[in-house]
Amino acid sequence: MGITYSSVVMAPLAEVFDWHGRPGAMTRLTPPWLPVRVQSEARSLRDGRAVLRLPGGVRLVARHEPHAYDPPHAFADHLAGALPWRHEHRFDDAGDGETLMTDDVRTPMPDAALRQVFAYRHRQLADDLTAHRWGRERSSAPLTVAVTGSSGLVGTALCAFLTSGGHRVIRLVRRDATTTNERRWRPDDPDRQLLAGVDAVVHLAGASIAGRFTDAHKRAVRATRVGPTERLARLVADSAAAGGRPPTFVVASAVGYYGANRGDEYLTETGERGSDFLADTVADWEAATAAAADAGARVVRVRTGVVQAGAGGTLPLFRALFAAGAGGPIGDGSQWLAWIGLDDLVDVYHRALVDTQLDGPVNAVAPIPVRNREFAHTLARVLHRPALMPTPRLGPRLVLGREGSVELAEADQRVVPSVLNRLGHRFRQPQLEQALRHQLGRVQPAE
Repeated sequence: MGITYSSVVMAPLAEVFDWHGRPGAMTRLTPPWLPVRVQSEARSLRDGRAVLRLPGGVRLVARHEPHAYDPPHAFADHLAGALPWRHEHRFDDAGDGETLMTDDVRTPMPDAALRQVFAYRHRQLADDLTAHRWGRERSSAPLTVAVTGSSGLVGTALCAFLTSGGHRVIRLVRRDATTTNERRWRPDDPDRQLLAGVDAVVHLAGASIAGRFTDAHKRAVRATRVGPTERLARLVADSAAAGGRPPTFVVASAVGYYGANRGDEYLTETGERGSDFLADTVADWEAATAAAADAGARVVRVRTGVVQAGAGGTLPLFRALFAAGAGGPIGDGSQWLAWIGLDDLVDVYHRALVDTQLDGPVNAVAPIPVRNREFAHTLARVLHRPALMPTPRLGPRLVLGREGSVELAEADQRVVPSVLNRLGHRFRQPQLEQALRHQLGRVQPAE
């Protein structure tokens, strides 16, 4: 049993083969709906080994086969044990700078499940290579990028994307560094040399906003954002004061800036800020970047919508709810949802790093916002489940408290990516259904 899956990738043979051997490639190719995560990647396509982690502490080891290594045309790996698997990767020149890529897998897993896995992998590879090619046209030299929050949902995807594209990532971690690509970061007292040799900083770290809006929770949300951002901004400014060019400073922000209840108003980057807790917090968070901007650094504040990701965030929770037949719109479902697919968010961060036209706030949302009821019905259609039971507002209020529910679950924000649209930005999945199918492994055969 098994599957043979082929597609033509719009990139030269050597480029496609070499991409597979870079750090981050395996993470980028692992479907988010599978209960498996990459613990370590192979150092060599010839004879390396990769370790995969499953729930319950189970580990799988994929070993590459030296006799099958034939660059730039083929390599192979296999798993032994409870899940036998042999995977041969083949690459052929398709002419006109394109590559025919073929995956041949022998395993007892069902063909239908394998087809979704490899459809995902081929889409992901093609889109990543397109994004990297676009990036090289604007920044030919590889970048050295320091990243906080590198182990989170967005950070994991972004770091893998950058390293598979040939950039160097330095992870700013709060423990002792264990590799040359890590540096210890003390948010309250960062080392003055923390950003030495860095071209750009991506600041993603911060306590999760999701949660019951108690005083302690709100203090943690603010404390892990405003102060650390201000201190990183000063380090960026210090590099300019020392006579160097300041690194680009890309900071995670949120559409909470606009306030929770904006109705049908189109919210662009020039829209007025709101007046609730999240709006106040985001405004202070963004203002904390001032030292870097004043020193001449390019500062991009990425105002992110609700991220649709199969491996984390809110989507797996909704998936479980809908799979149980208990999903539906919240209240009357009329509130607008500002959303973005995880891979499109990665592309926004990538653009912020290489495109000097981006400066200031950028709405990182899909170009087509949807109402909550449309989100519910779309997710139900993707999962082949009903969406007949509206969720009373009391439900999320019991979990998040009234304030947290109003600002998160019941938020009504019609945010549009005005800056990105003006630049002609390409979204991988501009439609909600596209993004959900990609993240949940439910792509229709016709697609």
